[in-house]
Parts: sequence; structure tokens; C-alpha cells
Amino acid sequence: MKHQLLRQSFRWYGPADPICLGNIRQAGATDIVSALHQIPNGAVWPKEAIQQRIDEVAAAGLCWSVVESLPVSEDIKTRTGSFEQHLDNYKKSLRNLGGCGIQVVTYNFMPILDWTRTDLDFQLAEGYTTLRFDKTEIAVFDLFLLERPSAIQDYSDAEIEGAKQRFATMDAAKCQQLMDNILKGLPGSEEGYTMEEFRAMLQTYEAIDHHQLRAHLLLFLEEILPVAASYGIKMVIHPDDPPFDIFGLPRILRTASDARAIFSALPSLSNGLCFCTGSFGVRPDNDLAAMAAEFADRTHFLHLRSTQRDGEGNFYEANHLDGDANIPEVLKVFIEENQKRAVPIPFRPDHGYRMLDDLSRPANPGYSLIGRLKGLAEIRGLERGILAMK
Repeated sequence: MKHQLLRQSFRWYGPADPICLGNIRQAGATDIVSALHQIPNGAVWPKEAIQQRIDEVAAAGLCWSVVESLPVSEDIKTRTGSFEQHLDNYKKSLRNLGGCGIQVVTYNFMPILDWTRTDLDFQLAEGYTTLRFDKTEIAVFDLFLLERPSAIQDYSDAEIEGAKQRFATMDAAKCQQLMDNILKGLPGSEEGYTMEEFRAMLQTYEAIDHHQLRAHLLLFLEEILPVAASYGIKMVIHPDDPPFDIFGLPRILRTASDARAIFSALPSLSNGLCFCTGSFGVRPDNDLAAMAAEFADRTHFLHLRSTQRDGEGNFYEANHLDGDANIPEVLKVFIEENQKRAVPIPFRPDHGYRMLDDLSRPANPGYSLIGRLKGLAEIRGLERGILAMK
């Protein structure tokens, strides 16, 4: 019996990406995950620009099959300012994507900041460098650099003391690097901020708690899901990264119960999930295999990576098949689900170490060539091994 394989994808940031399409094809990927990063949040993605990206990817022998991401503006998340115009623009972008044949669109609903790390070159014993989230440095930024008025309420006495001690060891360059890592925006974040801009943005969320932000998400989906459904587009929401509140900002897609609330409120089949083992896997209370089984039919895009966490809230990006995420058990679930699909589920090896020639090759943080090639090869081998046992 011939089994259907998952679609093997790489993320590509467009012509400015230091990793070119030819490199990606040699790595063994067949599909590209991309976005029109040159277009400001809230603006329409023109059909001509979408088709140009499709043609550019096709000329390299690849297929642009997943949009990551079509950004949701802060005005939409807060339902302030130009949110009505931005909603209309979002629907126009979806129509243009659907008209060009794109049928998976990723988005997130994280307030202000997208994914957040404190160290972009954390060195491991093997010589790799990777991405790390250090909770003490988050507290340093929050308490002593940002100086958020209510920050002290969010940390224990021990955490505050640890932050004081860490801050005392940091020179101006280290403080600036931490601010840059948090505020300038990591790849895919779309927007970066100065400290003054970030403080101003925080004020727009002062009256928005978890309940209110989830209500805004559902209002957004009520508007755009009918358009997506009319073109056969699956909207897939990416979980919060990290999956807990930071800087007083609410996060609303952290756990199975969060996902369940979104899908039960709006059961449209166009309301789907980007299942990210790295984001969900940071929380020890998330059972990834059980979550994969529960949301398999809602999952239309996979991010496969692992993290190594400690008991204090810190974590770093681990090898794709190591760390705390049980990738083999998760992959078994999605291999089974994939056999039911008319169109295979796309996955990408999410993030990767800087290793070997990557250490001297320019790349976006987390998006090295060889590190992701290694992850892709490992996941492809694991998939074929699981299928061979059937």
C-alpha cells in the first residue's frame, strides 16, 4: 500500500532572505512557506504581487503552498483606530490569495510582540548556537529597562531579586542587545518598536484582558471566515510563543482549552490550527500527543521543533527530535490524519541551529540553512520509518 507523505516545506522570507530558493530546493523541500513582508500591516496584498511571488517560487522548481503570515494589525486586535478598514483590507487580501490558488493562510493574535527570545546565539556544548528565552532577562527588561509601572506585581520576590543581581552584571552593550532582541522584532514579526513606541503600544492594551482579547479574535474570525470559506482557504492560527503572558499582555492560545474555546465558538471548517510543537511544548502541562489527536482534523499546517525547558521558565531551541517535545508520537498522529486528506498536510522544520557553515553564513535568527536541512532530513526519515512499520 502506498502511503501519502506530508508536504515538505521551508520558510522563505522573499528576495531579501540570505537563504536562496536554490539552497532550499537542494535541502530537499518541495514547498515554500512565505509572505509579502514588504507590505505594511493592514494594507491589501495585491493580486499582482501574490502572483509574482508564486511565479518566482515556481521558477525555482518549488510551490508556494502556505502563507505565513497574513498579519492581523494591532488596530484589529484592539478594535481601535482603522480596524474596520483593516478588516476590509484583510478580506480583499484573502480574495486575492484565493484567486491565485493559495489555500492555507497562517496568522496569530499575539498582542504587539510576536515570538520572543532573549538570546539569539546561545551556545551549546557541541558548538551549535540556538535561540533561548531567559525568564530572568525578561524580568530585567520589564523591571529596569522598560520600567513598566505594574511589572513588580508579575514577579515573585525571588525573581525580582534574581533580576536585580543579573541587571547589576549587565553593561550598556548587553542591555542594548537585550532591548534589540525583544523590541526590533524577530523574523516574521512584521513590526519592531523603539522603547517609547512600545510603552505607548502597551497603553492600548490596558483595558484588554484575556476575555476581551478572545472576544476580539472571535469577532475578527466572524468577519473573515465566510470569505476564506468561499475560496476554500483554511485559516490557521499559530499558538502564542511563548505560551504565557509577558509584559502584562494577555496571551489567549496557550493550551488545549484555549484552542477548544476558539473552535467550539466558531466551528467553521475554515477555522483551523497551525500546530506548533515548539510553542505548545514550552508548557509542561501541555500533552502534545493528546492535543495532536484532539485537533488533528483542525490542523492544516505543522511546525515541528522541540525546546528544552527547565524548572524556572527558561527554555532553548533543541534538536528537532530531542528536547521536551515528543515529536515521534505527534508525528504518528499526523501521519494517520494525512492518509485521510485529499491534499497532504504541509509541515516545516521550524527553526534550526546555526552549525557548520551556518556559523559564518548570514541568516535570519532561527532560519539557518544547514540547521533546518538537518531537521528536515530527520523528520523525513522519521516519517518514512513510521510508515514502514504500518
